[in-house]
Amino acid sequence: MHEISLFVEDSAHQRVIGALVQRIADDLDVAVRFDWRNAAGGHGQVVTEFRRYVRDLGSQGPPVPSFVVVATDANCKGYAKRAKEIGGKEASVEVVRAIPDPHVERWLLLDGSAFREVFGKGCDAPDRKCERDRYKRRLLNAIYATGTTPILGGLEYAEES
Repeated sequence: MHEISLFVEDSAHQRVIGALVQRIADDLDVAVRFDWRNAAGGHGQVVTEFRRYVRDLGSQGPPVPSFVVVATDANCKGYAKRAKEIGGKEASVEVVRAIPDPHVERWLLLDGSAFREVFGKGCDAPDRKCERDRYKRRLLNAIYATGTTPILGGLEYAEES
């Protein structure tokens, strides 16, 4: 069983990144256990908690994770800048950075075949703009267009695709 510690900025990342990591583990026939370290507070909280975790990792005792996933939106700052802000080079464990650019909801709209599989109807590929909540609205509108009424902003379907 592989222990994976995950730092995510909100419940959207928890659902999407958790489903993605689980899908990869299933495809590789690897058993994993998630240790969710945070799922609220945004980018700044993720970075703060992750750095504290890395600093204290040696003194925490077992289990030491197989690797750590840190997920935060790029928010139009780009992958390289966000990865640098996250840091983690000094970590004694492998760090995987999941940085949707610009937002995780755009990832869900980019996979038209998965969207069609879940909702029975495809969606238009989104443009690339840096506007707050743009992709949340686009995701909601695309789901409504299929005749489905999302309860949690559409993210409740992330695990199905």
